[in-house]
Amino acid sequence: MEVGRIVCSKAGSDKDTFLVIVRTLGKMVFVSDGKRYKLASPKKKNIKHLTATGEKFELKNIPTDKSLRVALAKYRSNL
Repeated sequence: MEVGRIVCSKAGSDKDTFLVIVRTLGKMVFVSDGKRYKLASPKKKNIKHLTATGEKFELKNIPTDKSLRVALAKYRSNL
């Protein structure tokens, strides 16, 4: 999984929510949704607890938490 990929959480307190990978670290990734998990302090998750989607964001085009929330809301509304 690469940075910018939209993923859906399969386990944990954030189950069934869409998140964006902001950093990778071996079998762990750091994910953010712009609300509960901010870009400045993302959540560390094991990749086996995530399902990758076919969509990917360019994080340089999403500089703030608000713009990330808006982008994820647009993605959810298009499903």
